[in-house]
Amino acid sequence: MTGTRSASARPGVADGERPRVDERVRPRSVFCVIADDHRDRAVAEAACAGRFVHNGVSLELGLEPDWRSAGLAEDKEWAIEWAKFYWGLDLAHAFRETAERRFLSAWERLVRSWIHTVAVGSDASHAAGRRIQNWIYAWDAFASAPGFPGLTPGMTTAVVRSLAAQVHDLRGRLTPERNHRTVELYALFIAALALPELDGDRALLDFTIRGLHENLLTDMLPDGVHRERSTHYHMIALRTFLGARENARRFGLVLPAGYDERLTRACEFALHCHRPDGDIPALSDADRGSYLDLLALAGDLLVRPDFSWAATLGGRGRPPADRHASFPLGGYFVQRSGWGTGPTPLREERFLVLDCGPLGDGSHGHSDLLSVEIAADGRPLVLDPGRYTYSEADPNWRRWFKGTAAHNTVTVDGLDQTPYSPGKPRGPVARGVFVGRCQAPGLDILVGEATSPCYEVVHVRRVVFVADEYWIIEDRLHGERSHRYDLRFHLAPEFWGQTAVDVGQDSTTVRAPGLALVVVPPVRSHLEEGWVAPSYGVKVPAPVISLVAEGQAEMTFLTLLVPLALTAPVPALHAYATDAATVVEVRGTGPGGRMRDWIGWREPTGPLDLGPLRLRAVAGWVRQAESGAVVTSGVAGSPEAGRTPLGGVA
Repeated sequence: MTGTRSASARPGVADGERPRVDERVRPRSVFCVIADDHRDRAVAEAACAGRFVHNGVSLELGLEPDWRSAGLAEDKEWAIEWAKFYWGLDLAHAFRETAERRFLSAWERLVRSWIHTVAVGSDASHAAGRRIQNWIYAWDAFASAPGFPGLTPGMTTAVVRSLAAQVHDLRGRLTPERNHRTVELYALFIAALALPELDGDRALLDFTIRGLHENLLTDMLPDGVHRERSTHYHMIALRTFLGARENARRFGLVLPAGYDERLTRACEFALHCHRPDGDIPALSDADRGSYLDLLALAGDLLVRPDFSWAATLGGRGRPPADRHASFPLGGYFVQRSGWGTGPTPLREERFLVLDCGPLGDGSHGHSDLLSVEIAADGRPLVLDPGRYTYSEADPNWRRWFKGTAAHNTVTVDGLDQTPYSPGKPRGPVARGVFVGRCQAPGLDILVGEATSPCYEVVHVRRVVFVADEYWIIEDRLHGERSHRYDLRFHLAPEFWGQTAVDVGQDSTTVRAPGLALVVVPPVRSHLEEGWVAPSYGVKVPAPVISLVAEGQAEMTFLTLLVPLALTAPVPALHAYATDAATVVEVRGTGPGGRMRDWIGWREPTGPLDLGPLRLRAVAGWVRQAESGAVVTSGVAGSPEAGRTPLGGVA
């Protein structure tokens, strides 16, 4: 197994001589970027009682547990997370708040138990890296608390010698690349800063600074997206690189040239991928959550007031210059109605992210090409279900959460875009191509294409954001023979029992709290039971809209998605298509639903008849008042794009 080895050395003893330890030693205070996440009194009380909760599962293990066999047989992640000692920070915080010695005593007993029973090097290197950090963070928090009595006699020596052994071991078996290597290098960096006794000639500190910089450049792509293309792992890696930057500032260390530039790019992706409500979408292997604290830190460190604005939901700083953002190497494209500078509060702005890029490195990628997540009015409306689990034991929920049907895109004949296999994909994988982005005042259009080794069908998705109000999504499926096409939209869990589907003569309409979908042509539609995983190991039921077309080689779904109160009338959707152009009419838009919009696109540039105007463009839109007067319009195309008035439109 990568990153693990059997250790012949005694538990807690490194190769070579054990360091001499002054019992008065305390770690130098380092910046702990996760401190605010581990101040849970309930977690501390449970740990004092020998009870630990991870991934939604609580186990009674005592204060001298069987570290080598405790956990869940069906999911090794429980034991891995438990043995990282995150709960030690909760114990330390409880001690700082109460000065009750029992929290310190519980930490000492658990750490001593680990030292006496677990051989150095016997668990995964990334887990060892987290444990090294968390021991130092907790010890520092205890030692800096008012009324700290000191560790019990001999405990300081035991902890320092064990850390020395673990650092020595970890230095010799670093993971070759990606987020695990980042974690491990940072653990060595923290150890060298906090306990300089372990790094007398500063060789370890210099090595880790070089290594972190190299990993930053390798793992964060030039457009800022982490190479594993998981929003969760992006934030975890970013947290480490920001932590290194802040600790370097505090200790007067100079980081290599180029560190801040790539770090800034990574922070820009973090800025744009946060939804207006402050959470990230759970794309690929990811959980939901907010990392606005990282943007706040980045705003101060990198002197970026736009990061501060997003971090405080408009409380301080300056609004970002761009509402829309493209990350072509990472494969993510964002549309946003604004940053809270107009009549709409920042939390209630509209937001969409499109996934159109390669599978992430490693095994964290999902079969989710051309999937979208949509949020508005302070909550997610159409969302990615997340990761749920890494366990592939029956009934193998991992397969469902990674599959194409678990995402907001189209399946062909019920197949995944990339054939499922445990761990990393084996064989050919689906390929996504970002065709381009087209913009005009009041209009932003994203176009992506997906192909699969499992079928000959080409899927082209066009996402059209109109007037910062609503979306039109066009899905064109081009096949050589008949297929079944399933277009799915996964809705928020709270919409369960409040979602209705109505198949009419001209369209299919879906109503849910805060959302309306209108699909043409009308197709067979139904609600499926889906799932959303807000955190690892936890899943909750959620409704899925399934729109089905069978027996066709060519199919086009046209979907209007409108954030809309449940009691408001649903806009009407009509589509007019030719070989070269698509024109969409939406009635019931704008303030009070009294406007009519005409939206069109074509390839290449040419005439577009949009209600009262003929535009020469690749795309454009026109808004009419009830009187028929043109209220506004936008044209996107070549320099000769322009407008020609047409006759009145009833």
